[in-house]
Amino acid sequence: MGCCNRRRGLLAGAVLGAVVAILGGILIPVGDSIIEGTVRKESVIEPGTTAYDNWKATGATVYRQFWLFDVTNAKEVLETGATPVVKEKGPYTYRTRFFPKANITFNPNDTVSFVLPHGAIFEPSMSVGPEEDIVTSLNLAVAGAYSLIPKELHVVLENMIKTSNSSLFHNRTVKEILWGYTDPMLKSPVGVFLPYNDTKDGPYNIYSGKDDISKVAIIDMWKGQRHGHLSELISPPLFSLSDASSFPPFLEKTKPLNFFSSDICRSLSASFQQSLNLKGIDVYRFNLHPDTMASPTRNPDNRCFCRDKATTKNCTLAGVLDISACKDDKPIYISLPHFLHGSESLRESVLGLNPNEEQHETFLDVEPLTGFTLRFAKRIQINMMYGPSKTSVGLDLHTAMLDDEKADVFKERLVSRIQMLETIQYVLLGVGVSVFVLCLISYCVVRRKDSKIA
Repeated sequence: MGCCNRRRGLLAGAVLGAVVAILGGILIPVGDSIIEGTVRKESVIEPGTTAYDNWKATGATVYRQFWLFDVTNAKEVLETGATPVVKEKGPYTYRTRFFPKANITFNPNDTVSFVLPHGAIFEPSMSVGPEEDIVTSLNLAVAGAYSLIPKELHVVLENMIKTSNSSLFHNRTVKEILWGYTDPMLKSPVGVFLPYNDTKDGPYNIYSGKDDISKVAIIDMWKGQRHGHLSELISPPLFSLSDASSFPPFLEKTKPLNFFSSDICRSLSASFQQSLNLKGIDVYRFNLHPDTMASPTRNPDNRCFCRDKATTKNCTLAGVLDISACKDDKPIYISLPHFLHGSESLRESVLGLNPNEEQHETFLDVEPLTGFTLRFAKRIQINMMYGPSKTSVGLDLHTAMLDDEKADVFKERLVSRIQMLETIQYVLLGVGVSVFVLCLISYCVVRRKDSKIA
């Protein structure tokens, strides 16, 4: 009787283990469905969701760092036409994007409108020196005037330069170069990023994802115009682009991320490079596509950025894009730092440059389930072209990374729940299979012993 009870108990244990294992197996697709539903709900941009909280106020502290090129042989360049020799000075760091998005309006067609207020606060502890450091750089007013004024009037311009005691190069503080000063020749404010503080970018109009989660954070309009009306300013045109702060959820490694950068009037594409762990959160790293700054002969999307055939060698010059169309026709060109991936002639025209893939690449670290960007580094170089020569003004680096507090909140609200559900699934499956196998083996052993005794 005791043997029968023992065998029955082991059979019951095996059945129970099988039931638990089946329950764990059933929970895997059910759990995946729950996870997907949770992500879809929390990724919609509307009050009360994780996406909205992360989107309204930047989820990471954003810093803007500048390296300026100090021209060490300005006198020789002016007097003998020597090749400019530059020395990099920096970083000079500013905290930006500390204002939350403003004028947020939810529209009946499941889009949301907003503007991005601009502001910059100097961070001495993250800078190589004070804003009052002196740099010998290209005179933006003089170089710009030479490019904008017809050659027939250059005699008049040169007289203005002489009477105002100006020159092609001048000594200015970092603060003046970046944020502005009153130019003695133009008698008006001049600066690389003038105006910036107390200005706004936008308005933007993006999809909230409420009707279609695959469109969340995708730009519908920028400054009141859709992609079809911006082809002269933006290339490739606005189409399925976000502003890079977030992307539609459920990222795939095989699909590139496309985003829009308003400060350079440029849509960009980034490809998957590797998986990383950021503060306990698994992320995908996407790097800027190598063809971003390629010549129009290699990348036709860049044809809009070739306006001066002489400067760009009939649009065959790689590594620089003419963005003067969206900068009030100022002769401004953008490139990757130190003309990375650019034509060799660019680095020959300015000495002292040292392109480095690791230091000068642009990347985004994105959480793949939600599409939230948790860390990024956008690195560009701003150049002023004077005639056929190329003179670098400086480097601009945007960086942002989730801090520990916000990482913990993100994990608590979403990641930890998903991980807990996955853990329960596999624990049930593992325990159930183990109990089933153990009880079944024990039953067979007991039955064999009982048979021998009988």
